[in-house]
Amino acid sequence: MDSQEIIEPFARMLNAAVGPAEVREAERSNSLGAIWDSLSSSGYLDALIAEDRGGAGFGLADVFPLLALVGAKGVPAPVGETMIARALAAEAGITLSDGPIALATGQVDGQVVTCARVAQQILYDNGAELVLLAAADCSLRATGIEFSLAARADLSRIRGQILPRPAGGLLSIAAILRSILIAGAANQLVEQSTVFANERVQFGKPIGRQQSLQHNLAVMAENAIAARIAAQLGAAGGLAPSLAAAATAKSVSSRAAALIANSAHALHGAIGISEEYDLQLLTRRLHEWRMADGSEGYWSGLLGASRLSCPATSVDWVRAEIFA
Repeated sequence: MDSQEIIEPFARMLNAAVGPAEVREAERSNSLGAIWDSLSSSGYLDALIAEDRGGAGFGLADVFPLLALVGAKGVPAPVGETMIARALAAEAGITLSDGPIALATGQVDGQVVTCARVAQQILYDNGAELVLLAAADCSLRATGIEFSLAARADLSRIRGQILPRPAGGLLSIAAILRSILIAGAANQLVEQSTVFANERVQFGKPIGRQQSLQHNLAVMAENAIAARIAAQLGAAGGLAPSLAAAATAKSVSSRAAALIANSAHALHGAIGISEEYDLQLLTRRLHEWRMADGSEGYWSGLLGASRLSCPATSVDWVRAEIFA
C-alpha cells in the first residue's frame, strides 16, 4: 500500500475532528468527546497490530507520518500510546477496550503520566510486567501546569490486568513516540513561524526580510530536521528498539524541542504567549514531551554510558547500535 493511501485519509479525519477550538475544549473539560469517537471509529488505532490478529500489520516506522501529524495538530489524546498498548496486548492474545490508554514508564508513585486526565486506562511498566489499570483508580493529581492533560498518578498499589512486558520495557518505546510527536510539532512551528514572519509588517516591510530573523528561522529548520531524522532512526527499530536508538531519538528531539519553542516565541513576540493565540498549544506540548519519559539529559547519560562500555570504534558502535 502506498504511504499516501494511509496518510491522506488520516489527515482528513484529523482536520475534521481536531482544531484549536477542540483542543481547548478538551483541555478545559478533561474530556475528548467527538475527537476520540473519530479516532476510534477510523481503525487507525489498530495500525500496529499484526494482520493475523486483526490489525493492519504496520511497523512503528510505517505509522511515523501519522504520529507526526498527531504532533503537528497538538492532538490532546494518547493516540500513539493507545496504538502501542493495543499492539502489545494483541501480541499476547488480549483484546482491549476502545477507550484511550496512557503509558506510565517509571516505577515510582507520583510520576507524571502524559494524557492521564483524558485516558480511561493506564498501561504501567512496573519493571517486571505491564499492568493495565483503570485511570480513575490511580489517584490522579494536577501537575500545576495550567491546561495540561498530564497528571501525577499513584500506580504501584493498584491491581489490574497483567500483560507480558517487552524485553526492553516501555520506556524506550515511549521515548521514541515522544520524539515523533516532537518532530511533527517542530515542523509545524517552523511553517507557522515562517508564515507569520512573512505576513507581519513593521516599518513598512515584513519582518521576515530581516537577516536576523531569517537566521533564526534557518536554525529552527535545522533543529526540526535533526529531530525528525533522530525520531526516524528510533522508529526504525519498531516496538523492540535498541537502547542507543531510543536514546539518540529522545536526546536529540528533546534538545530541539526547547530550542524551537523558544525561537518561535521570540519571533512572535508578545502575542505568542497569549492564551488566545494558537502558538502556545504547540509550544506547551513541546516542553511536556521534552520532559516525558526522560529529558535529553537523562538519555544523553545513557547514550554516553553505552558508548563508553563498548571497545569498538565510534563508527562501528554507531553502525551496530543505532543503525542496526
